[in-house]
Amino acid sequence: MDCQYLSLAATGQFSSLFLDYLEQKPSLKPFYGQFPTLDAFAEAVKTRPFSEENRQTLVQVLQRQYAGIANKPDFSVLAQPNTFTVTTGHQLNIFTGPLYVIYKLISTVNLAKKLNEAYPEYRFVPVYWMATEDHDAAEINHFNLFGKTYSWTFAQQGAVGRFNPAELEDLLTQLPEKVELFEKAYLTHNTLADAVRYYVNELFGADGLVCLDADDTELKRLFVPVMQDELRSLSSGTLVQQTNQALEKMGYRPPVTPRELNLFYLDTNLRERIVKEGSSYRVLNTDLRFSPEEMEKLLQEHPERLSPNVVLRPVYQEVVLPNLAYIGGPSEVPYWMQLKGVFDHYSLPFPMLIPRNFAMYINAASRKRMEKLGVAADELFQDEVKLRRSYIERITENSLDLDTEKKCFEDCFTDILAKAVRVDKSLEGAVNAEKTKLLNAIENLEKRLKKAEERNHDTVVNQLMGLKTKLFPGGPQDRSENFLNYHLNDPEFISKLKSAFDPLDYRMLILCE
Repeated sequence: MDCQYLSLAATGQFSSLFLDYLEQKPSLKPFYGQFPTLDAFAEAVKTRPFSEENRQTLVQVLQRQYAGIANKPDFSVLAQPNTFTVTTGHQLNIFTGPLYVIYKLISTVNLAKKLNEAYPEYRFVPVYWMATEDHDAAEINHFNLFGKTYSWTFAQQGAVGRFNPAELEDLLTQLPEKVELFEKAYLTHNTLADAVRYYVNELFGADGLVCLDADDTELKRLFVPVMQDELRSLSSGTLVQQTNQALEKMGYRPPVTPRELNLFYLDTNLRERIVKEGSSYRVLNTDLRFSPEEMEKLLQEHPERLSPNVVLRPVYQEVVLPNLAYIGGPSEVPYWMQLKGVFDHYSLPFPMLIPRNFAMYINAASRKRMEKLGVAADELFQDEVKLRRSYIERITENSLDLDTEKKCFEDCFTDILAKAVRVDKSLEGAVNAEKTKLLNAIENLEKRLKKAEERNHDTVVNQLMGLKTKLFPGGPQDRSENFLNYHLNDPEFISKLKSAFDPLDYRMLILCE
């Protein structure tokens, strides 16, 4: 497999905040801890405290969650003081969802492997934090395969990790090929969380990847002090808003807007926001209300009924894991940067923020088409208008711009204007207006000239646009296509990605068969 590289900035796909973070702009330093390099982990392992009690709780929870799963990872190493985690997280998209979910998991697995090789005196465990408490089912209920969207229609409500996946049986029969991995996952498990744990373990368990379901009473008990402070002081919303204001003054657009109170109430078929009204608490869209004393009692007796939202979820993660790094996408990294003040407030170490690997996969057929057209992979990242225009300008034998002619007319009007104002200064406006009209007419003629030349090359232009659509189906490939698009044709697809990805190389990887 041929590997080529392109700077992320050159792709035109990423925000300025994300790119400036990768450039390590000094003005952004207050919004994160250490920038992720291999050497930075040498210091991180020395400054990441994690109690033995929390380690034991984590191991016990994982042993319980993995009961009945064969070939499970070795959790016992997490009880050792020299063991740390590197983590990614994502929603429980059906059939893994977009291709980039697989990229995130591979990036995490490869990072742990790289660290274990670099620092053999320590152990590094890759973790997939499953977003089981999320309730936005519309974001997980569909995936794209071979140009078709498959959707799961259901009436279930509440935390998606608790959904029964048996309803996916009908969707499984609609797939163009039988996929035993997902049949076993969805039809032999009672919850979506268990199903996802099963298939992720089948795909990456041999690499040591651990799936953690944070919708757990014992893990929530470790998080009680933070939830207690949030309920009493509403700390996180204020802190994130202050960070947002600072970022906005620098010209950035923070991706996350905090709530005043950043907790949900979680129960069977229910996950709704908690709001503070005076000194009491109300659960939106329900009749549930709690006095301060009742809320404190609930927190102590049933901490599992409180659930962090997007602002506090990362804090929860760092409370229950001996974590050193978070591997995230181009929106996640900036959103974690909004939370540095919250971590400082709770005296929690802030993990290194590592962008997941970015890649575009080009199969043999597309590669041959590129060679025939004489187009390079980096050109295909242009939008369709620029791609078409630059391609025609390169292959045409005709001159398609009228820059020389425009310059001639501009020179003529300079002379006309000089003569006109000598006669009557009030003619200056009329001369400039005629000049503008003529230059606009020339520009329109230039556009028509280029359009005409495009028609002369209609066949190759259509082939070029077809190639662009194939590799960017409705947007970047990894955000729209599913890994089965490639895995069904090449069972070694994931292995090839593991071999190609370097988790600390922050460039676009172009993989050509």
